[in-house]
Amino acid sequence: MQPDTPLYPFHLAFPVRDLAEARAFYGGVMGCPEGRSADAWIDFNFYGHQIVVHRTEPSGPAGVTPVDGHGVPVPHFGLVLPMAEWEALAARLKAAGLAFVIEPYVRFRGQPGEQATMFFTDPSGNAIEIKAMADPGKLFATE
Repeated sequence: MQPDTPLYPFHLAFPVRDLAEARAFYGGVMGCPEGRSADAWIDFNFYGHQIVVHRTEPSGPAGVTPVDGHGVPVPHFGLVLPMAEWEALAARLKAAGLAFVIEPYVRFRGQPGEQATMFFTDPSGNAIEIKAMADPGKLFATE
């Protein structure tokens, strides 16, 4: 993608075990506005992106891969927020008593890819990473 290309919202649909539980987590704890819904699914505005939870049987537990001494759950999804929003969300999740898979921390400190990150799961076990870049222009930097 070129720098002048607009960033379009992504759409992600995934399974949850219970819609009321998902509504409480994504709408309540995460603060994502609810969009359309039906008996078996709910749309949420995930910071400008569309996620859709579908009541179905989860596909199984996430695997884990080592990254920077942490066990990172795979698969996972997430987004990159501005640092102030990341800090506010981290505080909100901590205040809600959310159990983190990987507590909020900063990695690659002083390097081009310096970023804050945190991992957690929704009540159905879907792994989520939320990060913030010290320099958002370096999201894809290799050096």
